[in-house]
Amino acid sequence: MTSRSKGVVAFLLLSFGLAWAGMFAAPLLFGLSLVNPLVQLAGIAFTPAIAAFVVRKWITREGFADAGLRPRLRGNAGLYLAAWLGPFAFAGVALGVAALLGVWDFDPAAFALLPGLPAWASMAVLALAVIVLAPIYCGEEFGWTSYLRLRLFPERPVLSTLATGLIWAVWHYPLAFLGYIEFDNVVLGLAIWTVSFLFQEVILSWLRLRSGSVWTASLAHAGNNMVLALLIGTALGEGREHAANLVGLVPMVAVALWLILSGRLASDRPEPPSEPPVLDDRGLIETGTGSRS
Repeated sequence: MTSRSKGVVAFLLLSFGLAWAGMFAAPLLFGLSLVNPLVQLAGIAFTPAIAAFVVRKWITREGFADAGLRPRLRGNAGLYLAAWLGPFAFAGVALGVAALLGVWDFDPAAFALLPGLPAWASMAVLALAVIVLAPIYCGEEFGWTSYLRLRLFPERPVLSTLATGLIWAVWHYPLAFLGYIEFDNVVLGLAIWTVSFLFQEVILSWLRLRSGSVWTASLAHAGNNMVLALLIGTALGEGREHAANLVGLVPMVAVALWLILSGRLASDRPEPPSEPPVLDDRGLIETGTGSRS
């Protein structure tokens, strides 16, 4: 098994093991709701980042050179702006589709999310919240997009992206059975959820690769959860989760397919991570010819 393969296996075991243990233990052993943000923070949100850190630091010892931890603000202002405000545009398109399909009647009051504040002020607060919460969503992006995505199939960027999205979706599956979200039809709900994760990962991967920083993907991930999902879910109301998820897919799928079909996902492919050096018992680097350096 190569160092890369060993790292991928260890990452998956750790990220799934830690997160699923937290997901099941919180409600079943301690009677805690997974809807509670503190429960999510304590037992779930940072498990992919913890797994990636452990693997990079101690299992493969490859370090953090390709982790994308630097913000790289210079030259990437447009990407950060797209990651920050893009979910608002996606929500507008999705709700426009909902109105055309007759499943939503335009109502400005739907955007006045905070009591006593007009809709524009609520949107401003929401935009600020996305920035504040981006470090929390980095707990997932540092693992999925900035570690696993780069290593699954480094020579096949689209396949690696879709495989990462599928694994990311499966990682969330227990939430549908433990009170975090309830689907009238679980099979349909999980299918729509999975498609959403697949195409969301395409956009997140492109942001991560194009900018060279995990923070663009973290910002967009925060926007997806705090803006896109919230605005559509609130506008359409309770009991219409399938409709909300489906219309939310429309702009996401359109942009993701454009990135794939235009070759942008492949053109921004970084060099695959190199294998870490193998040390002998004297701490010297072993070369392929048996010599020492």
